[in-house]
Amino acid sequence: MKTLLPDKIDALFINCHVATMADNALSIIDKGALAVTGTTISWVGKEKNLPENFKTRIPKIIDCSKGWILPGFVDCHTHLVWAGSRSSEFEMRLNGASYEEISKNGGGILSTVKATRNASTDDLFILASKRVEALLEQGITTLEIKSGYGLNLETELKILEVIRRLDENFPLHVDATFLGAHALPPEYQHNPDGYIDLVTQTMLPEVKAQGIATAVDVFCEHIGFTLPQTKKVFETAKNLGLNIKLHAEQLSNSNGAALASEFNALSCDHLEYLSLSGAKKMAQHTVAAVLLPGAFYFLKETQKPPVEIFRNLKIPMAVSTDLNPGSSPVHSMTLILNMACMLFDMTCEEALLGATINGAKALGLEQSKGSIETGKDADLVVWDIDTPEDLCYLAGLTPVDVVMIKGNIHHTT
Repeated sequence: MKTLLPDKIDALFINCHVATMADNALSIIDKGALAVTGTTISWVGKEKNLPENFKTRIPKIIDCSKGWILPGFVDCHTHLVWAGSRSSEFEMRLNGASYEEISKNGGGILSTVKATRNASTDDLFILASKRVEALLEQGITTLEIKSGYGLNLETELKILEVIRRLDENFPLHVDATFLGAHALPPEYQHNPDGYIDLVTQTMLPEVKAQGIATAVDVFCEHIGFTLPQTKKVFETAKNLGLNIKLHAEQLSNSNGAALASEFNALSCDHLEYLSLSGAKKMAQHTVAAVLLPGAFYFLKETQKPPVEIFRNLKIPMAVSTDLNPGSSPVHSMTLILNMACMLFDMTCEEALLGATINGAKALGLEQSKGSIETGKDADLVVWDIDTPEDLCYLAGLTPVDVVMIKGNIHHTT
């Protein structure tokens, strides 16, 4: 059988194994090779199928020393732009205080809001840059970042501007999500509907006008926003042409996932208390489930998300760091993969799919990111491992050899 090869190749990976994540499976190619032309993957297959004289025509050949190539990780749910520290709250929780109790007493999100409001744009950029650099070095090549620690127009726009600067200054692909409806700010403590009016009538139109976010998220919960308030935000977002995401069913069943599904949301995230009817709505509207074991672990939760229901309904399961200062200060995707297996009973294959192609689905980027297929962006990582399952098994270890993003190598050991 004749092997079709591209006319021009800029880089060729040889002496490797490839886990493509195509067709919703690891899809392993042993003793493989992978070619890159420009910013995209132009060929992948068995190395033995390369013509004898083929390697002499390629300017850059990377010998992987029998390492594994996987798609770059997609971290599809983070809150990594913030100022201040919540370590004192960690100590409070160790002494028995709940996340809800801390929030009701002015801690939690509101303590981060105060510090973030007082920080300059440059200070926030410097702080966030350190976090992004750490994620890049661990093989994360696509990143979603939410606002939500401003809760007023000025600071929400400041956070989104920092996210834009991160996208411009780092090679990762960064998607910005507006999370103005994250919590009730102090100045609106007795007027939640008034704050939702501010979000829908002032903040969202300005976010759209500046083109600094691709999606809108809401914290729909009894310590967050009600179903009618969430619906009002979604209606405005849809009218403005923005994608929908939702923090749903983390602490209780508010039926938020069903509502988000009716708006054809990209994803519903957390989902520990999701009902079967809510899951069926998600399946009906092809909504991804984003599971966040870091928050589950850090808050010592006991109610697990309904993974078996997701399997039965064929709902894509993504996993993400949920990197944030209060409930998941976790900077390691491989640790999250281990948690997904140990805490949520996911298989290694499910966890790896969750950090790649299903993470891309949760951002609406599955046509260009998340799997190794010809024509997709050349976002890939060479790992010094014996098997892909090592990324779930070796908790927190990140044995990265090479990180390539859109055809350019940005990190090597």
